Amino acid sequence: MLKLNNIEVVYSDVVLVLRGVSMEVSRGRIVSLLGANGAGKTTTLRAISGLLHAQEGEVTRGSIEFEGQRIDHMQPEDIVQLGIVQVLEGRRLFKHLTVEENLVIGAVGRPLPGGNQRIQQDLERVYTYFPRLKDLRRRTSGYLSGGEQQMLVVGRALMAHPKLMMLDEPSLGLAPLIVQNIFEVVRQMSRDEDMAILLVEQNARIALDVADYAYVMENGRIVLDGPAEQLKENEDIKEFYLGLTQVGERKSYRDVKHYKRRKRWLG
Repeated sequence: MLKLNNIEVVYSDVVLVLRGVSMEVSRGRIVSLLGANGAGKTTTLRAISGLLHAQEGEVTRGSIEFEGQRIDHMQPEDIVQLGIVQVLEGRRLFKHLTVEENLVIGAVGRPLPGGNQRIQQDLERVYTYFPRLKDLRRRTSGYLSGGEQQMLVVGRALMAHPKLMMLDEPSLGLAPLIVQNIFEVVRQMSRDEDMAILLVEQNARIALDVADYAYVMENGRIVLDGPAEQLKENEDIKEFYLGLTQVGERKSYRDVKHYKRRKRWLG
């Protein structure tokens, strides 16, 4: 469904951020993109959604294709119409609007046949995945908790009936139980809607648990990829992303912070 072919991204005609990134996302599959801060994960999502233009960024080499159509030079609003929706990091909401008003805005972004009746059906579909939002549908969204706001931005994206939903750090700042609940819903949505999901996440443990396939990015490059179950058994992933040594003991940050000199994939 989605294919990145050896793309490079430059900001302000000067700063090279992505260096020959290639990856694929298939229909109905969950793909995780792992990496530390500054690795280039969010830039990858922006390149796909077209939001690079707002950040003075540009795909300068390679191509991005969605369902066989090249999209790397399209505008964001046109990319949304193809069925690609990005959920931005930081739970971006219209905080003065109610929960339900925020959800309806998601439907406006990609209008579908059926009018108001279709919107009501889609609202009920979101409330099925997130019953808490139905209880809060008249609440001003700026007063929701962090977990409730994250449910809302995912639900708003679902209102656009995406073929591909991209999630940028959905676990950021949330309690573990809330994170687990949200990721269970993400897995269910992908299965029920036959929807592809590209997940950018620093919590490697939960990202690998939910994903079918995963890529590891460092310094703007893909350094490792494979089925999620296989990567969970990779010794480098265990040590540098799951915080485990080969014998299952946790390592301190002091031991891990110089990892670049010792990683087998950088050898």
